[in-house]
Amino acid sequence: MARILTQMKTAGINPLKSSQPLGAALAFLGIDGALPILHGSQGCTSFALVLLVRHFKHMVPLQTTAMDQIATVVGGADFLEKALVKLKARTWPRLIGICTTAVAETRDEDIAGDIFFNAKGASPRERTDTEVVLARTPDFAGALEEGWSKAVTAMIEAITRPGMQDRDPAKVVILPGSNTTVADVEHLRETVESFGLSPLILPDVSGGPDEAVRERWIPIARGGAKVEHIRDLGAATQCIAVGEQMRRPAEALQGLTGVPYVMFESLTGLNNADRFAWLLAAISRDNVPTAVRRGRIQLQEAMLSGHFHLAGKKIAIGCEPDQLFQFAQFLIGMGAAIIAAVTTTGHSKVLQLVPADTVQVGDLGDLEELAADADLLVTHSHGRQAAERLAVPLMRVGFPLFDRIGSQHKLNILYRGTRDMIYDVANMVQATDDVPPARAPAEPVFMS
Repeated sequence: MARILTQMKTAGINPLKSSQPLGAALAFLGIDGALPILHGSQGCTSFALVLLVRHFKHMVPLQTTAMDQIATVVGGADFLEKALVKLKARTWPRLIGICTTAVAETRDEDIAGDIFFNAKGASPRERTDTEVVLARTPDFAGALEEGWSKAVTAMIEAITRPGMQDRDPAKVVILPGSNTTVADVEHLRETVESFGLSPLILPDVSGGPDEAVRERWIPIARGGAKVEHIRDLGAATQCIAVGEQMRRPAEALQGLTGVPYVMFESLTGLNNADRFAWLLAAISRDNVPTAVRRGRIQLQEAMLSGHFHLAGKKIAIGCEPDQLFQFAQFLIGMGAAIIAAVTTTGHSKVLQLVPADTVQVGDLGDLEELAADADLLVTHSHGRQAAERLAVPLMRVGFPLFDRIGSQHKLNILYRGTRDMIYDVANMVQATDDVPPARAPAEPVFMS
């Protein structure tokens, strides 16, 4: 069991984490027709929007209530009301996701009461056409994955129809964590469908990349889970939660509708992929498809090849808790050693399962200090300067990834994704091992 070391510094050096409101906004973007709103100052939204655009490489729909200094003191209810009315009239979103920031939370406002009052005063058409969901996500607590978890929980509690419903034996709810990529979500859907099952993925971020090629800008999210499907989650026969961060939404769904859930701390690695395939086979009461079996054989071959390059390598990882566990478990399984593990928040129970002696809650400055003897650095794009100073390769994972293209289409889960990651990491290490040592400068030759 890993020992969790809390942050003791008074200032962050090259911060590792992103805020809760940003994580909640990401989750809301996985809903078709959704529009996230950051309830706070203009600067909070501008900073989040910059990170989102750099990460996804296209425009992202994100709005703000634009609270000023007066609203910070007397309250932002009027700003929230004006934002809701204007955005409903201008964009007609299917869902408005409100993510609170520190500016609103420090006053301990009754934001839920303000929303209820505004909804009662809206016209019948506005009430029926737009769902308004509140996620309490102050910047001063938690990190990105906690904001994601709160947003998904809030959507289930606000939209899903409570009570027992007629179960559809082919319907499966999947709750992926914030560390899943577009490729991960698409592969999850394809795998579940190959068993003859019908998956409902919440949130579904796989529709986002289409925004870059649309003929005109649409100021709401397109693609993803539909509000109508969220309302009928109780008709599913099983819920699958991926990551400890999704335990809370799964429990909320079970409490509302009675749908049982199964937890997967990770879907990366042979054992985790096996367990997932066995579960789907049990739900569908059918054999594992041939394509899935072939993927397992290919992964076994990749593990044999990659082990020669990764065994004994020293790895330093800096990620959100669920992703830290995901990659630490994967690399340990390939024979590597985790010499440094740094994360963003110490509240997740999965940190105790990380295969390392200690887990430091800190920043990229802590990671660089602990990774002095590392052979590989694993973190997001802000770790590139540390990797350069340490003269080690950087495996880019997490959020944000802005100095490489195609990051959202890299697969990290199940048999195929684990196979691809083995090849990627092994090639990084092999390329470093093949670099010849620097030559000593030649002695000068003096001509007489």
